[in-house]
Amino acid sequence: MQRLSSSAFRPRWRRATIKTQGERPSPRVNATLMGEDDASWHERRWMSMGSRRPRRPRTAIFFPGQGTQKVGMLTPWLEAFPSTARELIQEVDHYAGFKLSDVIQNGPSKVLTQTTNAQPAIMATSIVILKILEREFSFKVADNFDITLGHSLGEFAALVAGGYITFQDSLYLVKRRAAAMSDATKKAIQEYGGEYGMVAIITEPEYLRGLIAAIHDFVGHSSAGSKGESSEHVPPIEQVLIANINSRNQIVLSGNIERITTLMAHVRQFLGHDPRAVRLHSDSPFHSPIMKPAVAVMQSLLGHKSRVPGREGEDIITFPGDIPCISNVTARPFRSKEQLKELLARGCLETVRWWDSIRYLDQQEKVRRWVGIGPGKVGRNLVGKEVGMRGKDSVKGGGVWAITDPSEIEEVLRGLEETAGVADE
Repeated sequence: MQRLSSSAFRPRWRRATIKTQGERPSPRVNATLMGEDDASWHERRWMSMGSRRPRRPRTAIFFPGQGTQKVGMLTPWLEAFPSTARELIQEVDHYAGFKLSDVIQNGPSKVLTQTTNAQPAIMATSIVILKILEREFSFKVADNFDITLGHSLGEFAALVAGGYITFQDSLYLVKRRAAAMSDATKKAIQEYGGEYGMVAIITEPEYLRGLIAAIHDFVGHSSAGSKGESSEHVPPIEQVLIANINSRNQIVLSGNIERITTLMAHVRQFLGHDPRAVRLHSDSPFHSPIMKPAVAVMQSLLGHKSRVPGREGEDIITFPGDIPCISNVTARPFRSKEQLKELLARGCLETVRWWDSIRYLDQQEKVRRWVGIGPGKVGRNLVGKEVGMRGKDSVKGGGVWAITDPSEIEEVLRGLEETAGVADE
């Protein structure tokens, strides 16, 4: 592969950035000088966007979750940007405490797919791509995006991009989170036996609400907030929950596979239609009460200080960040440091409200441009289906793009530049 030259379109992107951003003092600095606390500044900054329109369409950056890993997924970046990519990969291995890059590049797939490898590998690859864009194209997140979000595991990359946590601290948390989730699954198998995993359910959009209601009826509770209490004394062998609500026609069930099979038979019998079920390649039932031990681990870790040299003694989380970040649990921006820590920990067992997040940003906050960063195109496809765009959409004045490979950079940066002057009225 011929090395991609960033100089061909870096100046054009810089011009677009200057035009978009303008010269103005930082509102965060002004808020600090005025004595405004972090939480109120963060809330005011996001909520006031409706009256203070940016000079470009509102733009979101999003990151993928588990299942998008692929052996060799860093190879195109090493070939296109060898010096920058090698430097970043050395950082990844240093932060991870082992040669994570060897697993990413050489696998084999069975090893890379293991939770303890897949989660840090996906998160690290996403941030490596983002940092290559920053260093090679002066592509600054805070200058060009209004909101950040990530699907499940992708929430950690979103928090890095949004300025809430350092790459080093986030990779450490993801590594420990993955180990805690894997241990929780092993514990359930040892104590109760059974087979655990995740199953995607695909239905027609008109049946989705009825399907969700039928599942809640079957498992005996209907809200994410009630999960922990209602399942407190229920053995894992009997636990099934909705792990993800991904789109208008797709959810994911998590838990005991035999119990999921029984649940789907119940749905088909009483709901009057036959949704398609697809077993996912997952070695753990994420976002289910089986993951409860992992929540305690994350709560403890989030109470620690930063591991970054020079930041020792500082909180691992910075709040507010540079731009708002959407919580998977609430489908709304984090409102405080304390809430962020609590929801990030609870995310191990709570439903990922991805569909609600996209609808909120699309319908209420009028986000018109979406850029996915990281391996795989699942996130782009889910977003594109919901907002009705793929690539640049001149009619809607926005677009949905993904940067998973260096060959996609020019199209995305050009699309952002060409839609920069189109504001949603």
